[in-house]
Amino acid sequence: MRKMLIGFGLLTALGISFIAKVATGELAASDQTAKQQLEVATFAGGCFWCVEADFDKVTGVVRTVSGYTGGQLEKPTYQQVSGGGTGHLESVEVYYDPGRVRYEDLLAEFWRMVDPTDAGGQFVDRGHQYTTAIFYHDEQQKRAAEQSKAALIASGRYDKPVLTPIRYAETFYPAEDYHQDYHSTNPLRYKFYRYRSGRDQYLEKIWGEDLHMENREKTSKSNFEYHKPSDAELKSRLTPLQYKVTQKEGTEPPFRNKYWDEHREGIYVDIASGEPLFSSKDKFDSGTGWPSFVRPLEPDLIVEKRDFKLLLPRTEVRSRYGDSHLGHVFDDGPQPTGLRYCINSAALRFIPKEEMTKEGYGDYLRIFATE
Repeated sequence: MRKMLIGFGLLTALGISFIAKVATGELAASDQTAKQQLEVATFAGGCFWCVEADFDKVTGVVRTVSGYTGGQLEKPTYQQVSGGGTGHLESVEVYYDPGRVRYEDLLAEFWRMVDPTDAGGQFVDRGHQYTTAIFYHDEQQKRAAEQSKAALIASGRYDKPVLTPIRYAETFYPAEDYHQDYHSTNPLRYKFYRYRSGRDQYLEKIWGEDLHMENREKTSKSNFEYHKPSDAELKSRLTPLQYKVTQKEGTEPPFRNKYWDEHREGIYVDIASGEPLFSSKDKFDSGTGWPSFVRPLEPDLIVEKRDFKLLLPRTEVRSRYGDSHLGHVFDDGPQPTGLRYCINSAALRFIPKEEMTKEGYGDYLRIFATE
């Protein structure tokens, strides 16, 4: 189904808007300097008017450009793309200041704009040209997109498969000028189209209060704050033992590791990603020579997998976003859980209670409050 344009009337100035200049590369020297400080992300989410309008609300996003990517035809027109024969998707390039907003935050925002379970289009707009996609520009973006998608799936928010593909960013063709900033140049027509599309009604149903901007910072931090560094960064930052344990599923010697006999108050975070994993409140002396805990600090940040490496089945414990191997969990622990999370010190970094605020984990001081 082709999206109808209702008498365009108001067109953006031909060739002189900054957006058009960014899209075509025709920038003055001063604009080039500004652009070099920005990074670019590309998303497809159905109607590019809506995706562009939503990203324009995000702090740190400097410019957005509507266009077409992922198809075979060079320099396609709207009529060609909307007809569904070129293979392109309606897409948006997002130019953002990485000092003010991270790529991971843009991913978090993107999921709140679309229906990632729809293989046939988005809302009232039907056809491949209106389906969703994340187009990555480098391996770091690809890895972050894959982790973000995995986190969304694990959240259980949808009862259908998340289908949004993660694809390499091919040539991006800016859309015609009348499409750029359509939500600003034609606000009444845009609002009419958006309401009739059913997009907002669906998003409100799926996300509820998490959809509203005032709640997004909290939601973004809790679900998308952490990510796995590149392998090169891990090798440069971790000791050989830490790398072997977290990346190669190694095991450190018992009684000869950093935290098995640690008794200070504080929390234990993933050495690679910084995810808060365990608390000293839940630590106990298991007699095994490894740090042991009765429960995770944040259950959503723990992934458990069956492990048959020693023939008998065990349950491996990994961090969700860092994907670090941490250790194993057994059912021979003390009450109240009866569990023993047996964790390698090499997979952890201990943050004493008095340093938690400085390290950015001040929210967890509540667990040490005197009852």
